[in-house]
This record gives sequence, structure tokens and C-alpha cells, in this order.
Amino acid sequence: MELLISILTSDPVIVFGKSLLLLVCLLVLTAYILYADRKIFAAVQLRRGPNVVGPWGLLQSFADLLKFVVKEPLIPASASKAVFVIAPMVSAILALAAWVVIPIDEGWAIANLNLGILFVFAISSLEVYGVIMGGWASNSKYAFLASLRSAAQMVSYEVSIGFVIITVLLCVGSLNLIDIVNAQQEGLGTTYLGMSSSFLDWHWLPLFPMFIVFYISAIAETNRPPFDLPEAESELVAGHMVEYSSTLFLLFFLGEFVAIQLMCALVTLLFLGGWLPPFDVWFLNWVPGAVWFMIKMLLVFFSMAMVRAVVPRYRYDQLMRLGWKVFLPLSLFMVVAVAIVLQVTGWGPAA
Repeated sequence: MELLISILTSDPVIVFGKSLLLLVCLLVLTAYILYADRKIFAAVQLRRGPNVVGPWGLLQSFADLLKFVVKEPLIPASASKAVFVIAPMVSAILALAAWVVIPIDEGWAIANLNLGILFVFAISSLEVYGVIMGGWASNSKYAFLASLRSAAQMVSYEVSIGFVIITVLLCVGSLNLIDIVNAQQEGLGTTYLGMSSSFLDWHWLPLFPMFIVFYISAIAETNRPPFDLPEAESELVAGHMVEYSSTLFLLFFLGEFVAIQLMCALVTLLFLGGWLPPFDVWFLNWVPGAVWFMIKMLLVFFSMAMVRAVVPRYRYDQLMRLGWKVFLPLSLFMVVAVAIVLQVTGWGPAA
């Protein structure tokens, strides 16, 4: 019995248990995020949306999962079969791996890395390989062209996201995601208004242009409407996934929605105070930090779902122009401006 207890309490077993719990929670959350996305889209269009499978359609995502799993996977005869199968696994695994360093609350992270934000940025940058591999391995010119367009889009907006992250790091002085959240306990509200810690101290206010750039770039990075050009059916059939079906298509789809949740979590951590309550009052402090984190993250996703429903799709030239001619110069200017302000005023971590 003592041997069993020692094994169960060893670090590898604990890390494995945390990872398994995180994976299960992410998959369940993905199912209901997808359900919410469809219901919001339907409500804007005055439709019912999923409402048959389970009460209010709550089991629709699980029915879709069953449908994908039991369907026969079809691999084109001329495809590179090994790469064709590996590509969606790469996309899904990388999207899930980035969540290892995401803190849901103070100390609630599987790996509390000092380079946490750099790890997330590196993993999200690697996801482009799954897209390119899938388009190339299909041996279809439509899929290959769509994968190149998707790769160009992802790389273009990753540049802006990187500069936005730099502005946040200049203000905080740390790459640790927990430190970034804790740094938002003090800011404009406490310094100039004499208030206790509140939502006015979060980074969305002093770095508002960067908040908007990061939010829009996150939508483009994950190929969400109105920036879903690689999947525009009227142009390129169905993007780099056009030859995929069954479980392989499900893995691409899973990777895409997990990446969307990751971007919502990053917006929450970098700009919206993470698990901090909107006001430092006793009855709000009683609410667990993980609850505040989930509320903020779901509100960010709700706004993305509304953007999908009401904003018309961009043309590809408009999409690339926005990334390179608007966001890149703006983010570069903000990096310089923030650095000058911090140097002149003495604000920030150096103080």
C-alpha cells in the first residue's frame, strides 16, 4: 500500500494526471465552444441552430464526433500516405501542447515556465507545418495552393502578434505568464485615480491599440471568419483540408478550435487581467480565480463568434494589406513609443 501511494504521489504520475485532466477538460470545452459558436451564428441569422440531439441540442457536438469516428477514412491514391496521416496529428498535438504553460489561476499550470509566453509563441508558430504538410501530401493543386495561402496568412499575422507581445513584456519585464497577470494588479487606476486594484489597471487600457491589433491578429492567425480565406469554398473548394475526411478531418478541426481557445486565453492573460477580479472587493475576491479566467475567456470567444456572424469576408489582398501595411507599422511604432515612455517616465519593471 505504501509503495502504491509513493508511486501515485511521484512527480511523473502527478504531471501525467494533470495533463490527462487538462486534455479531458479541453476536449469537453471544445465540444461546447463549437456548440456555442453554432448557436450564436444561428441566433444572429434568426435560426434555431442545433436543437435536436439532447436537451437544447447540448449533445450535438458528441453526435458529430461519433459520426466522424465511425466514417471510413479515405486517402487519395496519389497522396503521400504517411505525411497525409501525420499532418492533422501535428496540428492537433501542437495546439494541445501549447496549453501546458497556460495558467488558469495562480499556480494552476502544468508547467510554470519562466519563458512561458515564448513557449506558446513558438508552438503556435509551428502549427503552420501541419497546414503545409496537409496541403502538399494531398497531391491536389487546390489543397496545395490553399495551404500556401494559409501559411502566408499565419506568418503575416504572427509578426504583428510578436511585436504586441514585446510591448507587454516591456511593461512587465518577465516572460512568465503568471508574472504578466500579477503585474496587472497595479496600473493606471491605482497610480492616477488612487483606486484599489481594478479592471482599469489591466493592460487593455494603456496598450489599447495593441489590444485591438492582437485581437484581430488572433482571429486571422486561427483562420476565423472574416479572415477564413484558405477555406473559402467559392475560391478554393475547402482549403488545405479538402481531401480529408473522417477522423483525420476531425483532428484538423480539433486543432483549429483548440488554437482559437488558446488565443482567447492569451487575450485574457495579456490584456484582461487573467484570473484577477474586475474590482478588488471582498465578495468578488471570494469567487475562484479560475472562474474569472473562464468568464473572460468565454466573453472573448463570444465577441469572436459575433465577428464571424456580422462581418463580411475579406478579399485576400485586403487581408494581406491589413497585416503588412497597417498592423506591422502600427505595432513597430507602439514598441518604440512604449519603450520611450517607460524610459522617460521610469514606469515599468525598471522602477
